[in-house]
Amino acid sequence: MSFKTDIEIAREATKKPIQEIGDKLGIPSEHLLPYGHDKAKVGQEFINALADRPDGKLILVTAINPTPAGEGKTTTTVGLGDGLNRIGKKAVICIREASLGPNFGMKGGAAGGGYAQVVPMEEMNLHFTGDFHAITSAHNLLSAMIDNHIYWGNELGIDERRVVWRRVMDMNDRALRDVVVSLGGVSNGFPRQTGFDITVASEVMAILCLSKDLADLQKRLGDIVVAYTRDKRPIYCRDIKADGAMTVLLKDAMQPNLVQTLENNPAFVHGGPFANIAHGCNSVIATTTALKLGDYVVTEAGFGADLGAEKFFDIKCRKAGLKPAAAVIVATVRAMKMNGGVAKADLGAENVAAVQKGCPNLGRHIANVKSFGVPVVVAINHFYSDTDAEIEAVKAYVAQQGAEAILCKHWAHGSAGIEDLAKKVVQLAESGAAHFAPLYPDDMGLFQKVETIAKRIYHADEVIADKSIRAQLKQWEEAGYGHLPVCMAKTQYSFSTDPNLRGAPTGHTVPVREVRLSAGAGFIVVICGEIMTMPGLPRTPAAETIRINDAGFVEGLF
Repeated sequence: MSFKTDIEIAREATKKPIQEIGDKLGIPSEHLLPYGHDKAKVGQEFINALADRPDGKLILVTAINPTPAGEGKTTTTVGLGDGLNRIGKKAVICIREASLGPNFGMKGGAAGGGYAQVVPMEEMNLHFTGDFHAITSAHNLLSAMIDNHIYWGNELGIDERRVVWRRVMDMNDRALRDVVVSLGGVSNGFPRQTGFDITVASEVMAILCLSKDLADLQKRLGDIVVAYTRDKRPIYCRDIKADGAMTVLLKDAMQPNLVQTLENNPAFVHGGPFANIAHGCNSVIATTTALKLGDYVVTEAGFGADLGAEKFFDIKCRKAGLKPAAAVIVATVRAMKMNGGVAKADLGAENVAAVQKGCPNLGRHIANVKSFGVPVVVAINHFYSDTDAEIEAVKAYVAQQGAEAILCKHWAHGSAGIEDLAKKVVQLAESGAAHFAPLYPDDMGLFQKVETIAKRIYHADEVIADKSIRAQLKQWEEAGYGHLPVCMAKTQYSFSTDPNLRGAPTGHTVPVREVRLSAGAGFIVVICGEIMTMPGLPRTPAAETIRINDAGFVEGLF
């Protein structure tokens, strides 16, 4: 059986001019800043004028831990948005922008798939409207200004050994994880060890995604701690006088991007922090704008619910005052079989026992999301190899967990294949069953917050951290940062920090390797296990097969 690729389907889309998509949401064309014919930014003046409007209902789409079998969280987010519009609801989709790193690496793009996609697919997965380039430039401007300040006399007394601001680029490049800069003599500055992170791990990315407007953006940029003096006094971005110029570079990137689905429904695609090393949600400004314009807003959080949903609830919703009405957990029969011990090559054969064995991973996520006071429904993203018996096994298991699993065929049939899920989401959202609350209070100690997540979400027995890490957290508490939430950086493939430990493990430990203060973004990054803030490319990167064909079209993106 042969299928069209995502890019072939996207290329055949009948797109409407972006002004028509804006009309659907009541955005006058003069408040759209077009980038070509099929994408535009929404002006801040229009966004400001929406403040007094009531909010629509916010629906989170999350998932089980990702497997090589594929889950389709973004595809389901897009499909559900189309499905809600199909049943007569005014729905808006909010997803993240794609990073070039995974596009040219292994993970692929972030525009959905099959007949549940956001277009233009090629542009969204490549340069799009230049937001990531602006974030990279703003971040590295600060880097340059720090080293320049030290070179010209170091008036602030920065300890060169304690510069904590690294550089970034939007590419997977392991060679840049640890580097030495300023070699080559006096005219090149003072040599020191530093490194690169991927742009989506930048605090500037997190700040842009959590800021309400340009004034909030500049304040948060100014709050970034970039270095310390010899007596360990913090040096802020505003001390370097970089916050103004950084805001100028981010002026346009701050405005949400409006595009459309294959079915010509509106979608905001804005911001893109990774969920395994950052907070994994699209921008607050896109989500809050969409809530003013639609009756329903469908948004996603990256990777499995142990990462994306937890950070969506504990960081984004806490900081932005959002109250989700319902959550969808995406699962596949294939992924259940992998969690049940089946190799990827054998997933095509029916194996009900393996499905049942793998379901506890899904069950853990259901319980976790419910613990935030948000009602849950499971979306079974359908694959052609799924058998009726396997699908029924998932449904039966989910019913035992006090939830419902609904088979969704949006990949093959678009909105027509996801109507049942759309109706269930409306039922849950209208029921008033949501009583959202974050997992921990602001005034809990920082290490206790880490332990709370590790024990209640990951079901770990303990958190291991060196005395120096605990002391650092205590210092930040004494400096006034104890109220901040924590952003856990760990593998996406497991509840534990071991990517090979599938299912629903218990009795494991969570080793904390490093902690970083993101004072501007407003959270503490807690790096666990072997997670890297600068990924590497796989042995055979996707870049090897990406090209322009004889007809002038891009091939190899997926």
